[in-house]
Amino acid sequence: MRQFDRRLAYHFDWLLLVLTLLIIGGGLATIFSASEARVHTGFVHNPLVMRQALYAGVGLLGMGAIVLLDYRRLERYAYVVYAATLLLVLVVPFVGSVGGGARRWINLGPISIQPSEMIKVSLVIALARYFHRSRATGDVRFIDVIPAFVLLAVPSALILAQPDLGTVGILAIVAFSVLFCAGLRIRVFVMLAAVAALAVPLLWGHLKPYQQQRVQTFLSPEMDPLGAGYHVIQSKIAIGSGELWGKGFLRGTQNKLNFIPEQHTDFIFSVFAEEWGFAGAFVLLGLYAALVLRGLMVAYRAKDRFGALLTFGVVAIVFWQVVINVGMTSGILPVVGITLPFFSYGGSSLTTMMVAVGLMINVNMRRFLF
Repeated sequence: MRQFDRRLAYHFDWLLLVLTLLIIGGGLATIFSASEARVHTGFVHNPLVMRQALYAGVGLLGMGAIVLLDYRRLERYAYVVYAATLLLVLVVPFVGSVGGGARRWINLGPISIQPSEMIKVSLVIALARYFHRSRATGDVRFIDVIPAFVLLAVPSALILAQPDLGTVGILAIVAFSVLFCAGLRIRVFVMLAAVAALAVPLLWGHLKPYQQQRVQTFLSPEMDPLGAGYHVIQSKIAIGSGELWGKGFLRGTQNKLNFIPEQHTDFIFSVFAEEWGFAGAFVLLGLYAALVLRGLMVAYRAKDRFGALLTFGVVAIVFWQVVINVGMTSGILPVVGITLPFFSYGGSSLTTMMVAVGLMINVNMRRFLF
């Protein structure tokens, strides 16, 4: 039996864990506030809060399990993990349940899972393995991008059919972020950007009418203030009404009167900003910034290229989801249905992202082992 290396425990990244738990704690309180007007129960009896707390517990177990596993072993099975999550995405159209006009969830008795959340992390793992093995010295060429594009395109096509444009957008942005970290040549990046720009008219024609309406509403929400623009307008009112210090916990009027849509998921930042104001939003975004910066430090100090790419990919998921969610709730970006990581209600998102944080802790713990 192998003796436990004490250096692993010594180099456990407590800061990453504490930052994650602080954000989750704030999310639990805000989920309670967002749902209290409808549920009318105490904190410990609120079903959404209790489920989210349960998901957090499962996420902690998953994080602990992934920390104990040497991430270098994960590299060997990267494509197996990718294939397994891809299979789950593939079966969603056949056995998945419908919610909010989309078929994205697989019911497993009392719980349901959303495979599209899991594919984000498994795609990062697969891309990290590919670029670690194929281009160990960096300097990624156009021909090197083709297999990576296939890894991205297959799940994107399946998820787009659900339909879930927001997740496809996150997958694409995260994949390009990993490409950038892997050493993508500037001229290749310009070429890919040009191809993407040329594909926009084609993509527009394949969007659902409501998705096209969301983009049009983003450009001018006042064109339909009682229809497609209603959600964005009410969200902006809630954020602005919080002013500097906010209205106070459980005192947000836009929230209590149900003017804010999807209060506990997509637009939870609006609920938080109304109650805690600019100061609270600044603190929350500061916690996210600290988490991202700590993750970048772990990536920079990683022992090998696989660990660096893996950590950078996880950081990219967190960073871009925060940017897009805050941007869409404040009217800066179109509404695409992206949740706020660790904060919005959702079991698959929370547990998957906690396991992803475990991967970052794993990489940091083992950078001293040779």
